[in-house]
Amino acid sequence: MNTALWIVQGILAAMFAMAGMMKSTQPIYKLVKTVKWADRFPLSTVRLIGVAELLGAIGLILPWLLNIVPILTPISATSLAVVQLLAIFHHAKYKENREIMFNIVMLALAAFVAFGRF
Repeated sequence: MNTALWIVQGILAAMFAMAGMMKSTQPIYKLVKTVKWADRFPLSTVRLIGVAELLGAIGLILPWLLNIVPILTPISATSLAVVQLLAIFHHAKYKENREIMFNIVMLALAAFVAFGRF
């Protein structure tokens, strides 16, 4: 079980780190080409989501790996699951079914880590 949790944590951390880095650093005109919903929110909100995803990615790995306040790992996983849940509601409003399926998978993986590490 521990090995499966580490694998899922690594996958989630990589996905959220890439997405967070993109949302927090790319200019909005480039971001809108890859993240279709970015033009529906103020730039500051998109940047905030990106920073939250970056911090969540760090929180998925480092606390448990270094055994420094390891409770932060399941808290990070839970927080990222909430972000995905909010994304599902947003995409449902705009009938973006493909994005919803991706968010459901990410939500399930984050919930698996949260449950396994709590």
